[in-house]
Amino acid sequence: MRLAVLSQKPELYSTKRLVQAAQQRGHDAVIVDYLRCHMNIASRRPTIVYDGEPLAPLDVIIPRVSASSTFYGTAVVRQLEMMGVYTPSSSQAIARSRDKLRCLQILSRKGVAMPVTAFGHSTQDVRGLIAGVGGAPLIVKLLEGTQGIGVVLCETQKAAESVIEAFRNLDANILVQEFIQEAAGEDVRCFVVGGKVVAAMKRTAAPGEFRSNLHRGGHGEVAKLTPEERSMAVQAAKAMRLGIAGVDIIRSNHGPLVIEVNSSPGLEGIEQATGVDVAGRVVEFVAKDAQSRRQLGHDQ
Repeated sequence: MRLAVLSQKPELYSTKRLVQAAQQRGHDAVIVDYLRCHMNIASRRPTIVYDGEPLAPLDVIIPRVSASSTFYGTAVVRQLEMMGVYTPSSSQAIARSRDKLRCLQILSRKGVAMPVTAFGHSTQDVRGLIAGVGGAPLIVKLLEGTQGIGVVLCETQKAAESVIEAFRNLDANILVQEFIQEAAGEDVRCFVVGGKVVAAMKRTAAPGEFRSNLHRGGHGEVAKLTPEERSMAVQAAKAMRLGIAGVDIIRSNHGPLVIEVNSSPGLEGIEQATGVDVAGRVVEFVAKDAQSRRQLGHDQ
């Protein structure tokens, strides 16, 4: 099977591990930088040109689209879908997961538990926005932020009002979310592949930091999930229609809560923390699912 990892950076751990895992399982694996692709959009004949040459036929892609290139990256994934190439996460699913507001609205509609969240446009009723999540302390999140960037803990009402007004005066879209103090700077990253949690790690924030992201100095270790947490992670990935997803959960006094669903979760931290060959599980799933869908299509 000819498999491509769509990635801007071939040197990244996740990209290299996916290629390595695919090659170890006998697949012809390549890296395609989606930003170096251009698309020819013609009636019934969608094609992609890569570095000046038609892109060689592919059976499977594993999209690793960066947050900063979501628009162009999902356009390339969509073009490949039109060309009949299998992807575990559709272009639409990736785009929806990158929109934090839309993601939370979808999870809400599907009944997935999450922190109380508010969203507004005007600065005229900042106090109402704050009251909607139970008051300070609270979290303010930029909709476009990733890896903990653009996430601010406001410990007092006055601080919350100042931060929200500042972001809104910059015309930035923000979410206001209740702060789960009892989580104590910890969350759980669940790596979901094909409707199953294949690995999970607990992430603990660095001293003096409330964000547990490994990119911000957090520490990862293997996590033991409760049946409820495992079911919730699978439900969240399914709601977002992602075949591969990183689902982040925090443990509150009233049960686990989903705080984010990531369509391109990193492999390095979770493989090192858990010792699980996550890349191998991803490749095995996409190869099996692509073959099943192809056979189903032939049968029809």
